[in-house]
Amino acid sequence: MAFSTLKPLGSHNLIRNGVFQIEVSSGPLNFRHGESRGAILFASLKHVSRSIVCRNELRDHEERSSANEVKKEIMRCYEIIQRLERGVVYLGSSRMNSDHPYFLQAVELGREVAILLDCTTWTGAGPGLMDAAAKGAMEAGKPVGGFKIRKEAGQWTSSNLHPYLPPETYFTCRFFSARKHGLVDAAVRNRESERTAVIVFPGGIGTLDEVFEMLTLIQLQRLGSEFPVPFVVINYDGFYSKLLGFLEDCEQWGTVSKGEVESLWKVCSNNLETLNYLAEFYGVPHGKRNYNIKVERLH
Repeated sequence: MAFSTLKPLGSHNLIRNGVFQIEVSSGPLNFRHGESRGAILFASLKHVSRSIVCRNELRDHEERSSANEVKKEIMRCYEIIQRLERGVVYLGSSRMNSDHPYFLQAVELGREVAILLDCTTWTGAGPGLMDAAAKGAMEAGKPVGGFKIRKEAGQWTSSNLHPYLPPETYFTCRFFSARKHGLVDAAVRNRESERTAVIVFPGGIGTLDEVFEMLTLIQLQRLGSEFPVPFVVINYDGFYSKLLGFLEDCEQWGTVSKGEVESLWKVCSNNLETLNYLAEFYGVPHGKRNYNIKVERLH
């Protein structure tokens, strides 16, 4: 039985089957004569997709063994923060896109907080609610910065580039540790005049990972901030109510002290409550609390 074999060509291979010519970057594949073009194409693309993911994961694994590679990324994050200045850091789901009810609320809050505190908006520079906060701040004409990650919402990004942020305002990290360093440092207050905060939108595993890491740093007084940083959890429609109930159970079991968690963050139900809390925290005069709130509850 005869076979058709893909012949290597430099770092690529070519499949020649009639009028088809497809480039793939993998080892030779064998196909029986008589197989349909669709079957060959499908099998080839599966092989290509699998090899691309493996190469990305392998490269990350290899580079992670070098502490210098991580350090370089942390320093790049710090350089951007020094250029744009610290401000409000938003954490939230990358899966809630513009058609999700919370997206409009996040845009609104991002805009109003940027105006109220007159500060830079920082996000993970990803899609979803991070994108919403960034767009809100841009509507207000305030600076926006961010720290992307190459794999977001379970998917590898096709490019390290952000769709609309200027390249000097963000950095695409390979390492989550570097990204977290950047997000933490962007919220630090080393001068009393600095107005920073951490605001948590609804989110999943990645959001909770960042939330509890920052909360632990605040609890242990290891955030690196000379002055207190307001930490706000937005409980839209009771999104975090079960999590808050679990933490209450932790108090009963003795794994956290009574009132300990409540002292570390502020839980707000909506945008207006969040804005009022931040205004009170920073002593913003009532005459400057001119909020343009239109979206309060969508369910």
